[in-house]
Amino acid sequence: MNESCNDKHFSLCNILQKAEQEHKLSKNEIVELLKSDGGLLYKSADRTRKQYKDDFVHLRGLIEFSNICRCNCFYCGLRAENSLIDRYRLTENEILDCANIAIDAGYKTIVLQSGEDMFWDSNKICSLIKKIKQKDVAITLSIGERSYEEYKKFKDIGADRFLLRIETTDKNLYKQLHPNMSFENRVQCLWNLKKLGYETGTGCLVGLPNQTIESLANDILFFKELDADMVGIGPLIPHPNTPLKDANKDNFDMALKVMATVRILMPDINIPATTAMESIRENGRIIALNSGANVVMPNFTESEYRKKYEIYPNKICINDSPKKCMNCIKLKIESIGRKISETKGYRKES
Repeated sequence: MNESCNDKHFSLCNILQKAEQEHKLSKNEIVELLKSDGGLLYKSADRTRKQYKDDFVHLRGLIEFSNICRCNCFYCGLRAENSLIDRYRLTENEILDCANIAIDAGYKTIVLQSGEDMFWDSNKICSLIKKIKQKDVAITLSIGERSYEEYKKFKDIGADRFLLRIETTDKNLYKQLHPNMSFENRVQCLWNLKKLGYETGTGCLVGLPNQTIESLANDILFFKELDADMVGIGPLIPHPNTPLKDANKDNFDMALKVMATVRILMPDINIPATTAMESIRENGRIIALNSGANVVMPNFTESEYRKKYEIYPNKICINDSPKKCMNCIKLKIESIGRKISETKGYRKES
């Protein structure tokens, strides 16, 4: 690191050196990293990623099986009050068909993601898990807030991971953006998932109105306190049919700095290069993979439904077939000298 340091960067280099050695920083030190131009931070994150996760990239097959949602989150195009969206819900057989395409292509993890669609009760979700697990793959659920008892049922039947983004740990900001939802319940759900033995994923949105750098530093400290196994960082991309339609669109660089800082402080976790990154910056996923990320989630939802899962606008690849997406990301990963993992990609692999 020292060869990149000069008087201008001396303090920043000291912080990064401490972070790489101890994987602990104070809130003020995290703020300093997030205020930097990012150059040294990204290099540090990439070194840490290589040391702890090698050059392997884990591919997760994503299936967006319903865009119906009971929630009204201000930033999300799936929000219940968005009457302009064309709603859909896949059948169990359609979901299994998507999963089989991914599994036949060699994917070792299936990610089942939806809005908070309560048609999919615990019995229906358990039926899906049981049938997909027969193929010897890991299953990640991303279906929102459920009771402890439901989470336990999913885990007992075979679910391996659960992704539930906190979005922001600023309690007041959370309440402003999530009408009729409880910040305390969101946090409790995450601790319940950890208690039940899930590989627990969370993350935040970067670029929310009234969000501060200090707030983002608190998010990072929360991820570390939770000892999250996966952390996904997404830049806010304003959706025209939401209350945040006029929010700032230039959130890529800060999202990348948050992601890179998470990598250094939580060196062995899994971090996705999110689709949102590439939706607002050309080759955004490759940039993320070179700045600490080690996971990519190609979409195996059929394109006729994929375009309807519009959490944010202008999502990449919405008209592409699953096969085209799969081939495209494989070439991109190999173009930067990385290798596709053939394992299930647990945080701590036996």
